[in-house]
Amino acid sequence: MKPLLLLPALISGLMLPALGSAHPHVFVDTGFALEFDDDNQLVGIKVTWQYDEFYSLLITEDLFLDKDGDGKLTPDERQRLIGFDTNWDEGFNGDLEIRAAGQLLALSGPMQATTDLREGRIVSSHVRQLEPPVAMQDGPFSIKAFDPSYYTAYEINLPVTLSDQLQGLCLLERIEPDIAGGLALMQAQLLRLNADADLEENDIPLMGGEFATEILVTCPAS
Repeated sequence: MKPLLLLPALISGLMLPALGSAHPHVFVDTGFALEFDDDNQLVGIKVTWQYDEFYSLLITEDLFLDKDGDGKLTPDERQRLIGFDTNWDEGFNGDLEIRAAGQLLALSGPMQATTDLREGRIVSSHVRQLEPPVAMQDGPFSIKAFDPSYYTAYEINLPVTLSDQLQGLCLLERIEPDIAGGLALMQAQLLRLNADADLEENDIPLMGGEFATEILVTCPAS
């Protein structure tokens, strides 16, 4: 396992006995396709999620899919699965943050949802539109996928791409999180509490963003 995927277990260990018990986790391989228009404005981002085998099995069994166990969905089953992970509560950000020059950008809800089952893993995608679009020179753009509570662990190991006209023009950087520093900060906060403390009442922040890989996209000014 990569360090980021080990993180939920490490955090759970640090938070005991404050939390009392660990909760289950979902692991998601993640990729992005940044969509720029003809004016070189960032107009949207396509997000791809590939779920771990165990969670995929739970979902397919819960929805009574792939009854023959061949690892493939019929067209009807695929249609039934579409949107299983994009029926979000109001205010949910889709575990995604995009910033331009440090400013958080507004995103639409999920659109154009697709799903499939590939080699025992559910693969889904959806598109988030920028509201409003942002010129590429207003970057750099910072992209992070994370669940603040660590219920879901996102690992950006699927492709990250740009629109064709920007291929080779923009710099894509992968910035790994400071795992040791984040753990030390969380441990220092938890040491202030006694065994019966309530984390929310004591204003202990959720730190998923501190442990998230960052994709930084820097494009030329013109």
